[in-house]
Amino acid sequence: MTSIIYQADYIMTMDNDNTLIKNGAVVVCNGKITDIGKANDILAKHHSTAVKKMSKRILMPGLINTHCHSGMLRGTAEGLPVWDWLQQYIDPMHRVLTPKEASLSSWLCYAEALKSGTTCIVDMWRYMDGSAEAAKELGIRACLVPYVAEHPEHNYFETLESNEALINKWHQKEEGRIQVWVGLEHLFYAVPKALNRIGDMCRDYQVGFHTHSNESRFDVEQTIERYNVRPIQALHNFGLLNAPKTLLAHCVWTDDHEISLLVEHNVGVAHNPISNMKLASGAAPIMAMLKAGVSVGLGTDGEKENNNLDMFEEMKVSSLLAKFANLDASVLDAWDVCRMATIGGAKALGLDKIIGSLEVGKSADMIAIRSDTPRMTPLIDNGPLMNLHHNIVHAVQGQDVDMTMVAGKILVEGGKLINHDIQQLIARVNNAAPALFARREQWLTKSGGGKNALY
Repeated sequence: MTSIIYQADYIMTMDNDNTLIKNGAVVVCNGKITDIGKANDILAKHHSTAVKKMSKRILMPGLINTHCHSGMLRGTAEGLPVWDWLQQYIDPMHRVLTPKEASLSSWLCYAEALKSGTTCIVDMWRYMDGSAEAAKELGIRACLVPYVAEHPEHNYFETLESNEALINKWHQKEEGRIQVWVGLEHLFYAVPKALNRIGDMCRDYQVGFHTHSNESRFDVEQTIERYNVRPIQALHNFGLLNAPKTLLAHCVWTDDHEISLLVEHNVGVAHNPISNMKLASGAAPIMAMLKAGVSVGLGTDGEKENNNLDMFEEMKVSSLLAKFANLDASVLDAWDVCRMATIGGAKALGLDKIIGSLEVGKSADMIAIRSDTPRMTPLIDNGPLMNLHHNIVHAVQGQDVDMTMVAGKILVEGGKLINHDIQQLIARVNNAAPALFARREQWLTKSGGGKNALY
């Protein structure tokens, strides 16, 4: 067995006590953390083990992006609320998307995520054989969730059949680094028979379920009109909160009863503050959820509604939005936000025994952040002015990530992808995007603008 010691100025473990180790070290062997503590103690115990010194670096768990969509629409889907946005920009794209374009999108998005410190990503996307190959080759930990629709007016998405095929081919591959869940674009995108089948598939394959819920007022109003209950109650009525793990994206317009259902069924929530602000969806009641005991993680949502996959930016905005929405500067402090981005996300996915904190026995999913930048200056590591965690949340950017490691394998070093050329990936997407936009425009012209009576 080959071991290596990673020695850094600081280690943010994100364990139950938010332990911060000054002049610390982590021992990694066969992809897992086998020891962690003060550097002097670790070096004495493992005196024959190779040491990688990381001066002016902070080690912390890799960030977990609990809700994302691959894509290549960045900066081209602007200025509309969510349902109009879906009709005019997003659904027409899905009608003309090709497997090659879908694959290129995942390659670039996963590379962007890794470079900015994300080690685990939940991706709801199309033609996900290509996404799985991208995750396999790039080395990111991925939970793949096909964009399923089972409704005659949405016959241009993935199906439960293609979702099932992806489970059989890719679930738990790459030593468990790649998972496949059952996905659903939205409750409205499936007929009741299909909703019942989703629950059966989750139980039969022992996989999770992921969908969007309570994203907008329109979402809630339409669900009440159609099912006579609010969205999370409707999901409960169809048995979709009883999957081995359920993760709901957004949950902006939730009431107390729905939050109690989330707690009762151990449902995770993916909080997407930037997307919710950009699409004018609202501010999710995150403080009420956390107080009730809901496992809340952070998500960037897609590149088209964010417009980047920088989880550090998401951390900052989540803190600011909570303070703004509650008119209380003390809520959602920096430690709370760090937990949402790491161990909170792991709990929301049911993976907290494997990832989310730097502890013995867990996978070595770890990132190193530069501390020798203006954004981290001054750095105060003790006393009433201790600011390391505040700087991580409110100052650090994804470009400050120096190293990204997944399962003990370094994928980004010196801020650069080790085994892949990011410029080549960028060029491929730039070359492919015009044809996708042209086909979408042709479809919109032919169909009369993309309006859909289902809404």
